[in-house]
Amino acid sequence: MLHIVDDEEVIRDSLEWLAQSRAISVATYDSGAAFLAVLDKFSSFDPQGECVLLDVRMPDMSGAALFDLLTTRGLTQRMPVIFLTGHGDVPMAVDTLKRGAFDFFEKPFNDNNLMDRIEEALAASREAGAIAKVHDRLATLSAREREVLDLILAGKMNKVIADELGISMRTVEVHRAHIFDKMNVKTAVELARLLK
Repeated sequence: MLHIVDDEEVIRDSLEWLAQSRAISVATYDSGAAFLAVLDKFSSFDPQGECVLLDVRMPDMSGAALFDLLTTRGLTQRMPVIFLTGHGDVPMAVDTLKRGAFDFFEKPFNDNNLMDRIEEALAASREAGAIAKVHDRLATLSAREREVLDLILAGKMNKVIADELGISMRTVEVHRAHIFDKMNVKTAVELARLLK
């Protein structure tokens, strides 16, 4: 989902049309406050990725202020921000990029270049989502399951794991089964790939 936050209706409409020409779903907002009102009701991220296309200069809340709020909430990995500005402000561009903005475009911009970057931002968002899911699954493991997991990843067999942890081989097998189930994998190779 591409979120377009711009106070100019003609810009929003034009960007929405461009995104839809690439089969990207779009939501538009005429202010930072309107976007925040919807964001506060989010129950989950779009599995196809999220990206915010943000105008720098808007009344009431600037794009920079909205970006700061998104950064404070830790959302810029899952919702990469691309800034748009009609006022070539190089120091602002450098500053926002240093603080984690995905990109910065000056109006007028090349439509294809902008859409390419939006697609890259959506891909980055999907990747961040996949990583977050793995971390969420890891968080469900008990302390003992984490110990067993580390030894599985080190390539140790059940008997060696049992000896190292001072537990029975059957207990190791139970922990291994729970780990595979919680991590949604069938083999140690899949597990290693997931956690590489």
